[in-house]
Amino acid sequence: MSNKLKINKYKSLRNVVIRLRDDLRDSDNGGSDFVLLYAYNGTGKTRLSMEFKDAGKRKRGISRDTLYFNAFTEDLFTWDNDLENDSERTLKINENSKFFEGLKDLALDVRIEAYLARYVTFAFDIDYDNWKITFSKEVKNPRFREGSTGPETITQDHIKISRGEENIFIWCLFLSICEVTLDGAESYNWVKFFYIDDPISSLDDNKTIEVATDLAKLLKGGKDEEGKYKIKTVVSSHHGLFFNIMCNELKKTKHKTYYLNRVDAVHSYTLQATTDTPFFHHIATLSELKKATETGELYTYHFNALRTIFEKTSNFFGNGDFSYCLDNSDAALHARALNIFSHKDGYSIYQPRPMIDDNKRLFKTILDHFLDRFEIELS
Repeated sequence: MSNKLKINKYKSLRNVVIRLRDDLRDSDNGGSDFVLLYAYNGTGKTRLSMEFKDAGKRKRGISRDTLYFNAFTEDLFTWDNDLENDSERTLKINENSKFFEGLKDLALDVRIEAYLARYVTFAFDIDYDNWKITFSKEVKNPRFREGSTGPETITQDHIKISRGEENIFIWCLFLSICEVTLDGAESYNWVKFFYIDDPISSLDDNKTIEVATDLAKLLKGGKDEEGKYKIKTVVSSHHGLFFNIMCNELKKTKHKTYYLNRVDAVHSYTLQATTDTPFFHHIATLSELKKATETGELYTYHFNALRTIFEKTSNFFGNGDFSYCLDNSDAALHARALNIFSHKDGYSIYQPRPMIDDNKRLFKTILDHFLDRFEIELS
């Protein structure tokens, strides 16, 4: 049976920040390198990230120490849609933000391209003199005919990309800045912490997996010659799948994992450690799985996610076998399905494949039985 979780109550987000910064003290003094924080939307994650950033500014003799990604980061970019001519649409950069300090001299284009190519197919060009970005894309040439000498594709310039694509581009730019920071870029030598809040808005599950794994790879690679992490990091999210992957990827590092909750109208908060017991974010994961069964957007890795929840739940009730969660007449069939689909080659979360219809129905049945048995109500 797992140990009882410790719950700490704080009167304000500033007090929560004091706790997080203490958790991230020097690892030689018992500190952690990473803090993973789960909280529902509306709890105050973005405000917490800004409080964390401001705490660095309040330190005596230090003007700043945190490079952050949150909703404010995305607001540093605005569209000029060229309403008069409707032809030259550009994404404008707020050149006055210290976030972009030294950006012109770092030549990040190649790094951004390397990340961006994993997610989308459009190209970009950054005009550092005028602080604007233009986007282009290869499209099928409408005049192309078989046997003709003309090109099969043409470049469409100054395109307006979607909100999701815009978020991906901004995220890739941020990753590139993190990369050069870890490489020792002088422009960002003030950074002691990364604070990353919900980088996966407007993304589907496949992109969420890619973003989480790329971020974890970057963070785990940021060590100095002594094997210590150069930058301490806080990652907060409301997204169950993203949070699950980050926990799994960083489980072998020195880290803390918390569930943040706002407990009353006067904005007092609790931090609950989630080590060794079912993470509270599994409820969010169940919500994602339930939604997937309703929309039909089920992928083979969803069996892995469901089995993980079953294992955590069984452990919580003192039973080492996940089949504890399958107390119904079809328990043997359902256990076999979870075994097969959770371990079979090609069913990894890193290689998502759509489920066939029969497996979708089976998955829904298993999930519904679980929700009924443990009386879990999902909104």
